[in-house]
Amino acid sequence: MVLWSYPPTARQMAVTGGVFVVGGLLFGVGAYFSFVNVAPQQERLKSRREAMRNYIKKRFGDS
Repeated sequence: MVLWSYPPTARQMAVTGGVFVVGGLLFGVGAYFSFVNVAPQQERLKSRREAMRNYIKKRFGDS
């Protein structure tokens, strides 16, 4: 634990609070976009998997 020689000023506390809020908002926006982009990513993965499966069947024959 750090003991400060002087207490923070009101402006320093406001800036600290503002930075904390902005960080929380950025985290929330990132989580939102991650959640929104899950379905397109899953669809891309499914199509890639199907393309690879078709390529392997074509290349090596049905097994």
